Amino acid sequence: MQFTSVTFDLDGTLVDSLPDLSAACQRMLQELGLPSRSLDEIGRFVGEGMAVLVERCLTFAAPPDAALLARGIAAFRHHYALTNGTLTRCYPGVEEALQAWQATGIAMAVVTNKPEAFTLQLLEKLALTPFFPVVVGGDTTAQRKPHPAPLLHACAVMEQAVAGNLHIGDSRHDIATARNAGCAVYAVPYGYHGDEPLRADECDALVADIATALRLAQLPAR
Repeated sequence: MQFTSVTFDLDGTLVDSLPDLSAACQRMLQELGLPSRSLDEIGRFVGEGMAVLVERCLTFAAPPDAALLARGIAAFRHHYALTNGTLTRCYPGVEEALQAWQATGIAMAVVTNKPEAFTLQLLEKLALTPFFPVVVGGDTTAQRKPHPAPLLHACAVMEQAVAGNLHIGDSRHDIATARNAGCAVYAVPYGYHGDEPLRADECDALVADIATALRLAQLPAR
């Protein structure tokens, strides 16, 4: 089909943000007097938004109570505001691929579960802002992925029918988001998707990277 818009997940799809997320988590845990987490653990915790990341970090023998979770979220926000964009880098070839996507004239947006303020901060630090006139964070709409609301909101702001959208992400939450919204979805095999690799039969295509996704989408440059 002819796609009229494309939405990209951010963490694990366009950028490797785990070093900065991990640093903020470790500082949060230290502030709260709790044991540290390994980089692998935190990588498995990423993908469902800030509150879920914090809750998973604070879950040891039992989940945290509401008061501890609130303290954890406040501490994480403080520390991540300082680390966000410090060690985060685009995956190899992402900037060149985004230039190629942009050259087709297709409407482009980021749809992520990262809070909007942190998303805008990170895009600015990595010089990715010009690629994305539309940015939807985890708190832009009342629900976050895998609820379809963020993706539907992005398409509405882009003034594009969701049926013509292609969503590209790195996790089953991205696949579910696209399915729930009613659009096509490609998945990349790297990123943050837990211990079980993604399979080609779970999405419309499992692609090596977003440059491969563009070739598969067959969008001509303007």
